[in-house]
Amino acid sequence: MYTQALNSSEGEERVVEDGAKAAQFQARIDAEDRVEPNDWMPSAYRKTLTRQISQHAHSEIVGMLPEGNWITRAPSLRRKAALLAKVQDECGHGLYLYAAAETLGSSREELVDQMLAGKAKYSSIFNYPTLTWADIGVIGWLVDGAAIMNQIPLCRCSYGPYARAMIRVCKEESFHQRQGYEIMLVLSRGSEEQKAMAQDALNRWWWPVLMMFGPPDSASQHSDTSTRWKIKRFSNDELRQKFVDATVPQANYL
Repeated sequence: MYTQALNSSEGEERVVEDGAKAAQFQARIDAEDRVEPNDWMPSAYRKTLTRQISQHAHSEIVGMLPEGNWITRAPSLRRKAALLAKVQDECGHGLYLYAAAETLGSSREELVDQMLAGKAKYSSIFNYPTLTWADIGVIGWLVDGAAIMNQIPLCRCSYGPYARAMIRVCKEESFHQRQGYEIMLVLSRGSEEQKAMAQDALNRWWWPVLMMFGPPDSASQHSDTSTRWKIKRFSNDELRQKFVDATVPQANYL
């Protein structure tokens, strides 16, 4: 009986101690202080970040596949070299992000195994087929454009390694977007067949790209806690609207 009472008392003390630490942690977040790997953090914060960063890393790696498939079929040596460089960048992004996730205590091998086993997600946008060369242009312009809109706020994420990795990722993604837009610009000024190819690609990719921002805010499961911990700075619907506002004028110009 005495042992049970002692264990109960110790458990209550741990709960109080963890509660105090959680309050101190939230105060740091509210003060815009960066969290580093050796700092104390709630287990839910660690789990949320591991899920998000690993999903992001998986998406960068899987994202190489549809574009890599077009390197040998690109219409010129210049296009081949540019696409090869882009695919190489995406591989690097995946490596940065796996390294950031590892600081949270999960090995790269473990994270990859989870994806291969279907236990971890990646962006479903990369499951859509790339039917023509115009698809590569749309991926650069729209898919990477949506990624940038999602990722720029992550440069101010409360977790230091993730935020620092995103600075370089966003700089490189901006070149990918320009490369894709330039492909679409050339096609839109080309033959009737090329114009039709560009329009068809836009028609097929527009709605899937809008879904890259996640479900509507009313149906988002993780937004509240991610916003409170300043992992996330804007809601899904806010980012989606910003993307539409920035992209529609570009589409009108094309």
